[in-house]
Amino acid sequence: MRRWQADGSIDRVFAGSVDQLHRDQLLDLANIHGDGTTTAAKKGGDNLGYSGHKHLKGDKVVAFSDRNCNIIAPFVTAPGNRNESPLLRDALPKLTAMARAIGANLQGSTVSLDGVYDCRENRRAIFNRGMRPNIPENPRGRKAPKRGRRRHFDAAIFAERFSTIERVFAWEDTFRRLLLRFERISAVHYALKTLAYTMINLRHYCRS
Repeated sequence: MRRWQADGSIDRVFAGSVDQLHRDQLLDLANIHGDGTTTAAKKGGDNLGYSGHKHLKGDKVVAFSDRNCNIIAPFVTAPGNRNESPLLRDALPKLTAMARAIGANLQGSTVSLDGVYDCRENRRAIFNRGMRPNIPENPRGRKAPKRGRRRHFDAAIFAERFSTIERVFAWEDTFRRLLLRFERISAVHYALKTLAYTMINLRHYCRS
């Protein structure tokens, strides 16, 4: 497993699943939903951190899905005590790189995120890639109310996250090996997580 992760074989399998979905027109990239999730670690290991908010020691990932609950970009990983907001700037280049690889156009797409990602840098990073942020304003992000016109926010698009990215994370929890992190080595755990996301993408071809 470590050797496959090192040479990128599992990543190519995942990219192939996204490409096949795009070829079969099963991707809906009008609205892209992103979020982070934290996995508790049963044992020790690398890339772990204690999350005071979650009250557990583990690691987290930030991933993107389309409106049909397909994971469309490689996830970004970090220790559990890392703030999710700066991780978005590392995740967006992977999203646009995947879009170029499969020949998809993200210009004009809406990127819907939780209020924890509400900051000027994240909004600028989305705008610079030709996409439109849909992030609720977080009052804890500023000491005084923002003057001027309110930022665009569509509550209906934001509500889709509970039937898209949150559903994907719920499906991920059905893989018992990923419900808790048992692997001490991060590369092995992330390889298994990538395989799980690939299987979620390929569910369209297994319904018969």
